[in-house]
Amino acid sequence: GDTPYVWELSIWYHTLNDGFRTRIAGETDFPCITDERVGQGRSYVHLDGPLTYASWIDELRQGRSYVSDGRAHLMDFRVDDVDVGTHQSEVALASPGTIHATVRAAARLSELPNPGVDALPYDQHPYWSVERARIENSREVPVELIVNGKAVAERKLLADGSIHDVTFDVPVEKSSWVAMRILPATHTNPIFVIVGGKPIRPSVADAEWSLTAINQCWTQKQARISPAERVAARAAYDHAEAVYRKLELEAEKP
Repeated sequence: GDTPYVWELSIWYHTLNDGFRTRIAGETDFPCITDERVGQGRSYVHLDGPLTYASWIDELRQGRSYVSDGRAHLMDFRVDDVDVGTHQSEVALASPGTIHATVRAAARLSELPNPGVDALPYDQHPYWSVERARIENSREVPVELIVNGKAVAERKLLADGSIHDVTFDVPVEKSSWVAMRILPATHTNPIFVIVGGKPIRPSVADAEWSLTAINQCWTQKQARISPAERVAARAAYDHAEAVYRKLELEAEKP
């Protein structure tokens, strides 16, 4: 929630496409990036028992949560009979087939648009805002189903603050991660649909993007690493590069 959503989701989507099961969390890097306020990026976590810090952190780690700007919500996301953050967030299909995805969605917009936010470029604050999701001059926002980083289906949601049930039935041909979003206001964690027992594997473009990112990160960080720790740091980057090189070899060819 502290930097443009395009940047934040791009690195997360590529990481998921590479087969890593990372979870998303909303936070405010207060007061480092901004001293305006906390709560710009929020994590909403599903708890079955009493609220404790330990239980909240544990469910956040499991991905039984979603992120939001606070005015859009995607609750109780599930695919088939698996709720996000339970059963390793994994749905098994013996062969390609159709999944049934559901969520309880809500958003709140004023009846009239706020051009002071809606007209801003994506790289200007506020980065995550339900106002940016408004469909033209209506009071509706799009709820999208995401498969491997691409929107494959959409439903329009009236942003009147009421909770609405949203469902999608879509085909899944290969092992994939699935999520829902109202861009750029809220995003669920993923559910992993495993087809025929095969792992999620990247495209060549995904693997190459990740390799480029690792190398670029090193060029920006290495000069600021203590000389005493630089050898160990270089070894860590070399390990990461080797992992992505292996994924590149296993990647799906176009």
